[in-house]
Amino acid sequence: MRSVELFFRWIKQYLRIKAFYGTSINAVKTQVWIAVCVYLLIAIAKKELEIDRSMGEILQILSIGLFEKTPLFQALTNEGVAISEGLPSNQLILFDF
Repeated sequence: MRSVELFFRWIKQYLRIKAFYGTSINAVKTQVWIAVCVYLLIAIAKKELEIDRSMGEILQILSIGLFEKTPLFQALTNEGVAISEGLPSNQLILFDF
């Protein structure tokens, strides 16, 4: 198998690029570089925080909890998670019953 085919297989498998949003050379290069940077940042966080989860699990957790105010270490390790009754401290009350 040629190296180009192996490279694109790796991109689809690990960088989660299913389709390119642009057709120009610059658009494709930009999308690939952004995906590589995200992959490397997650790999660094995984190593530094000593997280036992797979890269796929970490990506999924980050994509789901992107807009939550949860510290990264807590979201990825389940440490410090407390189940509390009532409203979370950062949630506003919509209706006053």
